[in-house]
This record gives sequence, C-alpha cells and structure tokens, in this order.
Amino acid sequence: MISIAPSLLSADLFRLEDQLEACRVGGADLLHLDVMDGHFVPNLSYGPSFVKAVRSRSELPLDVHLMLDNPAHFIDAFAGAGAAWISVHLEAGPHPDRLLQQIRAAGCRAGLALNPGTDVESLRWLTPHLDFVLLMSVNPGFGGQRFHQPVLRKIQRLRELWRELGVDLPIQVDGGIDGTWGPACAKAGASVLVAGSHLFKEADLAQAIRHLQGCCEEASVL
Repeated sequence: MISIAPSLLSADLFRLEDQLEACRVGGADLLHLDVMDGHFVPNLSYGPSFVKAVRSRSELPLDVHLMLDNPAHFIDAFAGAGAAWISVHLEAGPHPDRLLQQIRAAGCRAGLALNPGTDVESLRWLTPHLDFVLLMSVNPGFGGQRFHQPVLRKIQRLRELWRELGVDLPIQVDGGIDGTWGPACAKAGASVLVAGSHLFKEADLAQAIRHLQGCCEEASVL
C-alpha cells in the first residue's frame, strides 16, 4: 500500500477546515506539516500552535517535518501539540541519534530527512533509532518545485541498503510529487508520498488524493 500525505504548506488557510475534511474523505493517510525557521531553510512557516489547531480539526496522524536549526529545542513542543511522526534533518546537527531518541521519548515515530545531495549510506548506523526516512526530492524551503530525477536512484539505493541490513522501514518522498513522479517513486520503492501543490490546486481535493494514490499503487506492483 502507498500512503499519501497531503502537504498543508500548499493549503488555503482560509478554507483549511474544509480542506482537512476533504483529505479525510479522499483517504489521505497522514497530514504533512513543514516547519521552517528562516535559518536552516530560507523560508518561514508555522509553529506548534498551528499543529495544535490542525490536531483539533482532524483525526488524521500529523507528520511534522522540522526544517530547523537546533531541532532538539522544539521536538517536545511539537509532540505536545499533536504530532504523531516527527522528522529532523540529518544535516541539522552532529548527533542525529540523540534527536531520534528524543522524538521516540516524546511518543512519536522518529524519522530522518535527507537533502537531495546527502548519501543514504549515512543511515547505515542509525537504523536502530529510525522509524522512517524522508528523502527530499527538491532542496527544502519552498513548495511547487520540480522533482529532482536522480532521487529515483536514491530510493532504489535505500531499498538495497534496507535489504542488506535486514530492515524494512518506510521511505517517504517529498517534493514535486505529481501524477508522473509519484508513480515513479512508488515503482522505485517509496511507500509514503508527500504531495502539496499538485493536490491543492485541484477543485476536488478528495478526488485528487484518490487518483494519485491509485496511480501510485498501480505503479508499485509493476
């Protein structure tokens, strides 16, 4: 099964409650929230209060992606606001294992996000602390970017690493996911796809989610 995680960075905040309901009706598995601080990435988004507000309006699990300097200072706040999954960037600090342990201690699934230029081999020694991996298929910071095609090989390489290590952790991909690149990622071995502008530009958000999931699930069994 392929999980679809609509990215609320592309949502219309004036219609957010209706769009959250459309995500539920469309069969979304997670809601993806990109948290940006203007330092680790050149953009600002929202904080724990927004996550808490979304939690109060939706029962879908919240997948919070921290694109922050010093993420250790914020993990507990986002967990307390209602996050179920939290990912931090491998590039954000020297001790990713401590961050992953902190996320788990806060009661959340712990993930590492990798920028397009970061080798998946760096995950080899961190798998005991991981619940999932987020591969960025764009340079993080802004929605609506084009998919970086070499990431397909990166997904395949990470699947090879999982087989070598005897683990099978979810591979999440975020950036430029649409009706072309979503199925390509699923075929390469991704199991969780984050999609923002491709979904929220459609008049029928629920149908757009169902269509993307169907295309990706069909591709994943080829």
